[in-house]
Amino acid sequence: MTDLRPLGDFLDSLMDCGIPGADAVVMRDHEIIYRHQAGWRDREAGGKLRGDELYFMYSCSKPVTVTAAMQLLERGRFLLSDPLCEYLPEFRDMLVKGPDGCLLRAKKPILIGHLFSMTAGFDYDLHSPALEAMKRETQGRCPTREVARAIAKGPLSFEPGARWQYSLCHDVLAALVEAVSGERFADYVKEHIFDPLGMTRSAFHMTPGTEGQFARQYRYSDERRAAEPVALKAEHVLGPEHDSGGAGVVSCVADYARFADAMACGGVGATGERILSGAAIDLMRENQLDEAQLKDFNWPQLLGYGYGLGVRTMMNRAAGGSLSSVGEFGWGGAAGAYLMIDPGNRLSVFYAQHMLNNKEPYVHPRIRNIVYGCL
Repeated sequence: MTDLRPLGDFLDSLMDCGIPGADAVVMRDHEIIYRHQAGWRDREAGGKLRGDELYFMYSCSKPVTVTAAMQLLERGRFLLSDPLCEYLPEFRDMLVKGPDGCLLRAKKPILIGHLFSMTAGFDYDLHSPALEAMKRETQGRCPTREVARAIAKGPLSFEPGARWQYSLCHDVLAALVEAVSGERFADYVKEHIFDPLGMTRSAFHMTPGTEGQFARQYRYSDERRAAEPVALKAEHVLGPEHDSGGAGVVSCVADYARFADAMACGGVGATGERILSGAAIDLMRENQLDEAQLKDFNWPQLLGYGYGLGVRTMMNRAAGGSLSSVGEFGWGGAAGAYLMIDPGNRLSVFYAQHMLNNKEPYVHPRIRNIVYGCL
């Protein structure tokens, strides 16, 4: 039997690094082969983690969003090579920042594939003049389609497809799902991903009455070298009608692990329901970046990885010092969540903490290597 106790030892050690609480689950072939919690649900109140806590997933929402969009790709509703403006007309005539700061007409259209691969030219400015105006005009509701329209008013950082830049691409992708499916994004995801997989505690937005089910949220202070409590709010969600494809999912470890397991098992969940084909998952985890774009994809925790359709994907084990397989893929979240999926071994890992300024360059590669070292 696989002995994964070293993973538990590592999670226990994270308290010494300033992380108040940590929870992880490892699954293989729909079976939980290891689960461990360490630390605090609410450090100030003295409550230990129980394992049923809710968390803001932040950017671990992105793989869910990409999966929803890939379902529509499978059904022939669009191609990655289609211009985005055919579905969201507000993106038809985009401006690009020139080298001297002047604005120029974009020479190329944004393609749908650019949204998936973060190469559209958007930025991650949640306080741009257009977004601030949209907040006022919608009285703070910020519907997903209106967020996309506001993003379209800002200039691009570069010509579509020229570079990789982490951005609001997947918030626009959520708007695309709405336009193509005719459903509100949160409703689409619930119907086509959460419900089929039995993810009964997953949703977009913190629903009334669930506040007491959350792990307390913290932010690590580099100055004080300590985690400090912060408001229980998802910073990247602009309003109650903003179903943020980039950062809007609320979930618990057991629920999100069901999604990870399904993606590791060819798109079929433990319920027997299929949410995606193996062919679509293989395309998701195929590197989409050329040599120039890969130079932008340079975060320390991503050494050895390329970027596929909304996910990191292991390309060079030597460069990353990685014990994982080529093609292992996933993503992380701003409060420290970590998703790792390995279809070749039908293996998945999901880790959650609730601390912004999250120490992921230290935590995530170590979790990966510990798990593979134990197998």
